[in-house]
Amino acid sequence: MNVSKKWLGRYLDLQGFDDSKIEDMLTSLGLEVEGVDLHESVKGGLQGLVIGEVLTCVKHENADKLSVTTVNVGGEMPLQIVCGAPNVAAGQKVVVAVEGAKLFPTTGDPFVIKRSKIRGVESQGMICAEDEIGLGASHAGIMILDENAVVGTPAAQYFHVSNDTVFEVGLTPNRSDATCHLGVARDLHAYLTINETYDGALNDPGTQTFHIDNTAHTFDVSIEHPDCKRYTGLTLTNVKIGPSPQWIKDLLGAIGVKSINNVVDITNFILHEYGQPLHAFDADKLDNKKIRVTKLPAGTEFQALDNRTFKLSENDLVICDGNGNPLCIAGVYGGKDSGVTDSTVSI
Repeated sequence: MNVSKKWLGRYLDLQGFDDSKIEDMLTSLGLEVEGVDLHESVKGGLQGLVIGEVLTCVKHENADKLSVTTVNVGGEMPLQIVCGAPNVAAGQKVVVAVEGAKLFPTTGDPFVIKRSKIRGVESQGMICAEDEIGLGASHAGIMILDENAVVGTPAAQYFHVSNDTVFEVGLTPNRSDATCHLGVARDLHAYLTINETYDGALNDPGTQTFHIDNTAHTFDVSIEHPDCKRYTGLTLTNVKIGPSPQWIKDLLGAIGVKSINNVVDITNFILHEYGQPLHAFDADKLDNKKIRVTKLPAGTEFQALDNRTFKLSENDLVICDGNGNPLCIAGVYGGKDSGVTDSTVSI
């Protein structure tokens, strides 16, 4: 299980404890740390890259496809940079890799920027395309930023690059309480309180502010197999599908979960915060406004969200609509036909 330090920091004040200390505390609690990794939302963290402004741009005297620029990067003197991009021009705000910066391109090996002479003209850095710094795949030209970008700003700050420490915890079967970040935080809070004279509170998000607006959009739930002890749900209307806030993208990304959209992401967030499997259905795609929890005959076909088709076994617990159509394999796979899309308005 991957545990994010920043995620734990939502519940506990860990500023006074370095990664090694947290690793030791977790292991002493029976949550053995099998590895510690630094996660960067962009490989290399865009270290050594700054926002610059192209002051001048003239053709290279010895090369038709090269330009010689002077670029203000917030230092005492502008840098002279030879650039081969066809779209470079004076007045642009750009991303500049200064001498010594190590770049991690989208494809290919990392490389270090060195002061050099290109066709006899000194170049003191590089004006970057998005693929050269791992921010995309385009190599059509340099990145041209908003004119309000502030010269000298670190690129990591401009692009909101996040860093996190991820602890790989080897959970044993008796530690189901620690299969989520909040569970780990509770255990760690107890350790800190007893062994480290920690007097901070555990910031449990709770559900105190949750309230029901209306009950007009209701579904019947029928549990038809004893393997399911309880099934709960709620409906949300007037939903607008879009990207998640950056902080959710960063936390999910740190533990290896890809951001999809705000609805799918929050179900994954709740899973890793509370340890509760959660799935969102497009409510308008569910027949008869009913949820049935049951098992279907062996060989029944089920198309998952990733377009793969599975044949169910007689032991697979399945969530179905009112007509017995499988919506998902319980706690495992969501179904294609009832999945959330950009046009979803109710879940």
